Amino acid sequence: MADENSKKKTVSSILIIAVIIVAALIVVFVINSTEPTAQREAATKKTAMLVEVEQVRRGTYFPKIEGLGSVEAAEDITLNPRVDGRIVEVDENFIPGGFVEAGQILVKIDPADFENNVQQMESALAQARSELDVELGRRNVAKKEYEMLGRDLGVENKSLVLREPQLVAARAAVKSAQSMLNQAKLELERTSVVVPFDAQILSRDVNLGSEVDTNTEIARLVGVNEYWIIATVPLSLVERIEFPKTGERGAEVMVRNRSAWPDGEMRQGYVKRLIGALDNQTRLARVLISVEDPLGLEREDDVPQLLVGSIVQAEIKGEPLDGVFRINRDYLREGDRVWLKRDGKLVISDARVVLKDKEYAYIADGMQDDDFIVTSNLSTVAEGVDIRTEDEEQSDEAEEAQE
Repeated sequence: MADENSKKKTVSSILIIAVIIVAALIVVFVINSTEPTAQREAATKKTAMLVEVEQVRRGTYFPKIEGLGSVEAAEDITLNPRVDGRIVEVDENFIPGGFVEAGQILVKIDPADFENNVQQMESALAQARSELDVELGRRNVAKKEYEMLGRDLGVENKSLVLREPQLVAARAAVKSAQSMLNQAKLELERTSVVVPFDAQILSRDVNLGSEVDTNTEIARLVGVNEYWIIATVPLSLVERIEFPKTGERGAEVMVRNRSAWPDGEMRQGYVKRLIGALDNQTRLARVLISVEDPLGLEREDDVPQLLVGSIVQAEIKGEPLDGVFRINRDYLREGDRVWLKRDGKLVISDARVVLKDKEYAYIADGMQDDDFIVTSNLSTVAEGVDIRTEDEEQSDEAEEAQE
């Protein structure tokens, strides 16, 4: 009996397992038969990358060569007196920042001693001339006596008889006295310290009553007709700068002081010379730029003033580049390549760059007239990928709307 019951339990277990398996198969079949089937569309639309472009053309362009420079006066002197004495007069414009004209008396040194010296030298000259007249009279007397003697005394004895050595000495005394008088008058004239050129006073070092000598610094003056800017530029760009020939002006320069002048304010200057030594620290070439009337004293309109010692930016107009493309430097990609849009495709082209300035790159080859250069930055770049512009996208959308 026990064996029969065991067999029945085994058979029952097998049947239950079989039923479970069959049920599971039925469920799987039902799920598979009811799952939606993916259908392939008749056509798949491929989306091109959206880019911005600019058209390029060959032309003649003037590169801008930028440099940084310091302002200094073309005429800059420390004024010293040429005689000793006490200052007794001072011009009212003799103040820091004051303007003075060429020939104007800046200060005057007490002339009394020098006037007395002139009078003494005039007296000495008068005495020397008087002695010369006396000697001429003696010579005439000696000449008559010699003629009355009627004898030939030889050259040396004749010279002594006619008092020629005494006459030479008298004439030399007159010349010496005249020279001393001229020097005395010159020193009297030098008691007036005169401005040598139209200038502005930067510093004043003496006052009324100051005792001065030839080593005393009276003032520092700078000329107001012209200032210089010593600008540093890359050595490779020097050949693109037009330096002046005799009697001509060099390349035009626009001068800006962005730290002090309002936006858009600038002064015009001209290249004057190439300085024949590199800057010791930067190893850049140095260019001398001239700015006329730097303080705007001769102009009716208001212009920014250049100040000695200030740092300014100089933008030099370079010599023209003919038959080149000019693009923004940002559009020149790594390895001097450009991205072009041709027939809806991205074309990567090697560019032959002639020159780069701060803003532009000038390209001789690598593009064609009327090419469109891609100005957008792309995350994925591959030759021949489809690209489109916003105008093209709007045109496609309009066509789809009509359909």
